[in-house]
Amino acid sequence: MSLSPASRIAGAPISWGVCEVPGWGLQLPADRVLSEMRELGLGATEFGPDGFLPDEPQARAAVLGGFGLQAVGGFVPVLLHDVGHDPLPEVDAFIDACLAAGASTVVLAATTGRDGYDARPVLDDVQWKTLLANLDRLADHAEARGVVAVVHPHMGTMVEDADDVQRVLDGSHIGLCVDTGHLVAAGADPVAITLAHTARVGHVHLKDVDAAQAARVLAGEITFSDAVREGLWTVLGEGSVDVLAMIEALEGAGYRGWYVLEQDLMLSGEPEGEGPVADVRRCLAYVEAALERTARA
Repeated sequence: MSLSPASRIAGAPISWGVCEVPGWGLQLPADRVLSEMRELGLGATEFGPDGFLPDEPQARAAVLGGFGLQAVGGFVPVLLHDVGHDPLPEVDAFIDACLAAGASTVVLAATTGRDGYDARPVLDDVQWKTLLANLDRLADHAEARGVVAVVHPHMGTMVEDADDVQRVLDGSHIGLCVDTGHLVAAGADPVAITLAHTARVGHVHLKDVDAAQAARVLAGEITFSDAVREGLWTVLGEGSVDVLAMIEALEGAGYRGWYVLEQDLMLSGEPEGEGPVADVRRCLAYVEAALERTARA
């Protein structure tokens, strides 16, 4: 990707509360979310969950084109550790949508097979072997079709913390989507992971985290979804993630991919005032300034 730093910043519908989890909260309509992205000056977005955009690939591409937005690709929760389940058909359908819209990135999350992200089972060695084999099979299949598949460490999935990430790095060749917020919330250091494995970073989600809320989740005092509802994710630069150090590490290592602004939001009702766009505007300004500072260094 040969884009200027600022043009590599993308939006994500989850920053407007649009999420795949049943009962997550009010789901704002696509026309509002996409028009507000364009008003902010964002030129690209991830797709969002099923149902947010049309299912038919060409229709999906037409909606994004109508708002002047480039498609990045997006988040695909998929069951990877069950030997009796083949994840390829659903991922292949997502690749169809990517190719129709000119998108490049398939962001895989190793789902538990249950709705939501509040609990996860412990995998045995056979299940881990199955998960890792599926990651490589999907990565190879995506590459053959002209897109990139990466695995997204995410709270409440089978790839969550530093140990899980290391197991993926050691046992497969798929690239990583480094999500600063989910990694920090799980007790990991995304900057250290990035610096140690720069060649494996294929995509980036930028989040910031309220450290006190994250500690409560890790201690089992509150569920992940309740923590999100109570403000787990903060505006970039206002939480415990060293977002500037992350960007400096990535740019210094030659990363030229997307920076996706993704502050997972849960809406309990119709937002007051400007709504979610106000916080996304502040996140965008922070990342633009960080990229400019890094470019001058």
